[in-house]
Amino acid sequence: MRVAVLASSLALAAGFASAATPEVQRPVGAPQANGVTHLARGIPEACAWLEGTFTGDPALPYKFAPVRSSPTCQARARLLNPEKAKPSEATGWKLNDIVRIPSKDCPGLQAVITVWRLPVDEKSLKLDAQGRARLYLQDAKASAGKAPMAAYTATVATEGKPCGG
Repeated sequence: MRVAVLASSLALAAGFASAATPEVQRPVGAPQANGVTHLARGIPEACAWLEGTFTGDPALPYKFAPVRSSPTCQARARLLNPEKAKPSEATGWKLNDIVRIPSKDCPGLQAVITVWRLPVDEKSLKLDAQGRARLYLQDAKASAGKAPMAAYTATVATEGKPCGG
């Protein structure tokens, strides 16, 4: 799996905002302290998780990066760079999740991670006798890189006023 570096630009997420309801509904996460790296969201289908860290730096209050979950994990989805993917409902992407993580050290500041999912075009999947799309190891090896895969991408923004300096 090739994990693209996700955009760390905090302004980038504003271009991907949506009024749609996410597929996953979750409460606001636990407050996180400056300098403590935390799991923001796991994406098991892409063998990755998204890590974040509040920095305490007003210029870049939150750092955000994808991390491969395991070197032996077989991805069933790709994790794409949002600048290249340009997720929107008009292009077939679905708003999958909005993760809100408050800062423990800066009241009123929170990171907002928006996760988008691009499902596989079901017409392109070959169904078995039970009507299910299955991927077998020998078939996956034979068609490496050719099989249709779902995709995910994520953007990050901050809401509220950064503290300190």
